[in-house]
Amino acid sequence: WESKSNVRTRHVPHKFLPRSIMSLSAPLVLHFRSPGSRLGALLICCQGFLITALPFSSVQALKATGLRTGDPRLKECMEMLKVTLKTTSDGALDRHLFKKCVQSNIVLLTQAFRKKFVIPDFQPFCAHMDELYDNAKNLSGGQVADYIPQLARFSPDLWAVALCTVDGQRHTVGDTKVPFCLQSCVKPLKYAIAVHDHGTEYVHRFIGKEPSGLRFNKLFLNEDDKPHNPMVNAGAIVCTSLIKVMNFMNKLAGNEYVGFSNATFQSERESGDRNFAIGYYLKEKKCFPEGTDMTAILDFYFQLCSIEVTCESASVMAATLANGGFCPITGERVLSPEAVRNTLSLMHSCGMYDFSGQFAFHVGLPAKSGVAGGILLVVPNVMGVMCWSPPLDKLGNSVRGIQFCTDLVSLFNFHNYDNLRHFAKKLDPRREGGDQRVKSVINLLFAAYTGDVSALRRFALSSMDMEQRDYDSRTALHVAAAEGHAEVVRFLLEACKVNPVPRDRWGNTPMDEAVHFGHHDVVTILRDYHTQYSPQETAANKENAEQNLDGLL
Repeated sequence: WESKSNVRTRHVPHKFLPRSIMSLSAPLVLHFRSPGSRLGALLICCQGFLITALPFSSVQALKATGLRTGDPRLKECMEMLKVTLKTTSDGALDRHLFKKCVQSNIVLLTQAFRKKFVIPDFQPFCAHMDELYDNAKNLSGGQVADYIPQLARFSPDLWAVALCTVDGQRHTVGDTKVPFCLQSCVKPLKYAIAVHDHGTEYVHRFIGKEPSGLRFNKLFLNEDDKPHNPMVNAGAIVCTSLIKVMNFMNKLAGNEYVGFSNATFQSERESGDRNFAIGYYLKEKKCFPEGTDMTAILDFYFQLCSIEVTCESASVMAATLANGGFCPITGERVLSPEAVRNTLSLMHSCGMYDFSGQFAFHVGLPAKSGVAGGILLVVPNVMGVMCWSPPLDKLGNSVRGIQFCTDLVSLFNFHNYDNLRHFAKKLDPRREGGDQRVKSVINLLFAAYTGDVSALRRFALSSMDMEQRDYDSRTALHVAAAEGHAEVVRFLLEACKVNPVPRDRWGNTPMDEAVHFGHHDVVTILRDYHTQYSPQETAANKENAEQNLDGLL
């Protein structure tokens, strides 16, 4: 379609990159910046398809996609590249050598640089995450857990967030390399392992599925004399009797850091009177499988709580749950789909101690907290996040972690019940920003061109920016004025409170368009509105746009 206002002869300069800038049939020579930094600037080009420039010295282009050079999936490429560069005398690769280096990982690299990952515009997304991190960092409330000395030693100023998407994109901010114990964050992981090993039916012969409505360490069972769920201490102790763990933990973390704090284990055992009481109560009620050594199981329970991770490795564990049981950085299936589905369901309903209902209501995502200050958060099919900050609120959840999770779903449409099609007030990082903006502008201007007020009303009610501009800086008001659609012009001015005097790239306003094409009724509407319009009041007027729209429905 073409607006009448585009009929005029215009000089529109076009800038483009000619294919002749590099002959793809000629030998491709890749020079590196210095002998000391032989992984200098590398141009990724394979089978005639130009991907991008990737400076390995600063790793900026690779980082921009969210991948890391240490990603296990890029291992062959990186090793081959280093070996090949050592064999060249001038620090350069021709086309043949380069293709040899990247051919084993070309699919992953192509996906990365063509923005085919779950979060295509990763850098802007990371910038938002950093802002959320900074907002939560300013909080100063809460108390560090002190029932054992190993927890009390942590500084209340420690604060870290790490994320890993289902495609292996990574971002970290804060104290993400400081090891800490999983504590209760291990509960959903060991439940997932139990279901993976034994199946849902067998596991739930011994453990229920309902929130208890009681403190996590209460000596209390359900009406069937079973622990209420695997997220409370009683359920976690029974769950411990069903599993073997450490190999699974390493696989969940993609072989990143998983350690063990023996000092924490000893302290937990020495101060674990209540858990021993729970253990004897469970034994009396015959909650354990036959032949279980209760004291050995309690030792194992304390050991699992003492497993150490960093925010970085724990984020991969969360991402494995988000990815249906496949570790995103190794590609290995670690858990069955059944185990993941059940685990996320229980995390959603029971994962945040006595705050579980509030968290499900406000955040709407599966999560599990622990007294060390960790919150393991899962955005299904998108990413896993680990937040860690030792100060806890009165319910035992990280103060900064709760704030971060709440802000996350306020900014992005990650809540389980956010409408992904019509809730335009929230950002959707799963969509490529450029494509969405282009479609949005096309739809808006086409509706103005055809005089479709009902479509414009839908756009406005879904919080679309009604002042968006095309490549010539023309707005919907320009197009409507040029076409003579008086109702559209009135709707944009009175209901949407758009600027009546925007200028396009040639300095033309909507009034100029209406005058040029002889639409006198539109000229009258614009002139009347000009007399009332004050640029300083625009922001205040826009706050009332929704009421104005309601009045025109």
